[in-house]
Amino acid sequence: MFENKVLMITGGTGSFGHAVLDRFLNTDIKEIRIFSRDEKKQDDMRKEYDNEKIKFYIGDVRDKSSIKNAIYGVDYIFHAAALKQVPCCEFFPLEAVKTNIIGTDNVLTAAIEAGVSKVICLSTDKAAYPVNAMGSSKVMMEKVIVAKSRNVDPDKTTICATRYGNVMCSRGSVIPLFIEQIREKKPLTITNPNMTRFIMSLDEAIDLVMFAFENAKSGDIMVQKAPACTIGILAEAVKEIFHAEDEEVKIIGIRHGEKMYETLLTNEECMHAIDMGNFYRVPCDKRDLNYNKYFYNSEEINSNLTEFNSNNTELLSKEEVKEKLLGLEYIKKELSNFKMKLST
Repeated sequence: MFENKVLMITGGTGSFGHAVLDRFLNTDIKEIRIFSRDEKKQDDMRKEYDNEKIKFYIGDVRDKSSIKNAIYGVDYIFHAAALKQVPCCEFFPLEAVKTNIIGTDNVLTAAIEAGVSKVICLSTDKAAYPVNAMGSSKVMMEKVIVAKSRNVDPDKTTICATRYGNVMCSRGSVIPLFIEQIREKKPLTITNPNMTRFIMSLDEAIDLVMFAFENAKSGDIMVQKAPACTIGILAEAVKEIFHAEDEEVKIIGIRHGEKMYETLLTNEECMHAIDMGNFYRVPCDKRDLNYNKYFYNSEEINSNLTEFNSNNTELLSKEEVKEKLLGLEYIKKELSNFKMKLST
């Protein structure tokens, strides 16, 4: 499906961008464009991959003109650029607005004008029942996506979103922090051991994007069913993997804007969501502002689905979390580094 096609990844120097490169570089794709604002990270990635299929574009989703300079000839876009850290967005909410909402509108506007075939935008479980600035900006991002999809011919540009939970070992996530604390023989800092979070690997995040790419209609939000675990279980699993069972755990309390559990599919979305096995599809509401006609032509409501959150999904045991972690390349690499350090 990507044969001789050009893919652009916004925010492409992050964990998601690296995973996409690892997945697609050795296929028959023509070109992958990395669009981001950090020249150092781009230079690091250029040296790491050393592949002529990768083209780098400095720019910022806040600046539509810089997107236009990079988008000529692009067939598909994976829009991953975002401010993602909950506490950071709490202190600087307008920055979240500029990147997550206005930035998304800029990407979609430029994509429509350039005739890009498909745009897949990455959202988060924090957009469902948002209580923080990051989640609020992401739910508004989703609203922009759905609104844009209503005003463009899907045969010319298909626009959809994916929504998923925490990606294990992604940049800025808690597992690398735990490993760093173990390495430095510091206490593992936990917000609340009973807090639950969805967990998935980067490969699973790519799988969701690809499922959306192949199955989503314009305006859809695609949700992947995922297991969860408590933060306490996650910390214990990391400690055992790195043979640090005796390390202290320090509870620091919930940070600014955090929830005890996250939601991927709301009760309101369940009324029209479609269960697709391992995924939920939340289709775009195609009604217009003339509500009178819907008084006489009401749609059937699907009442079989209920809210899907990190408390009522499958909760993994410590051994199951360890098994999931040990399958990650990041953990394998860190374990190897630990063994080398112990042997010297």
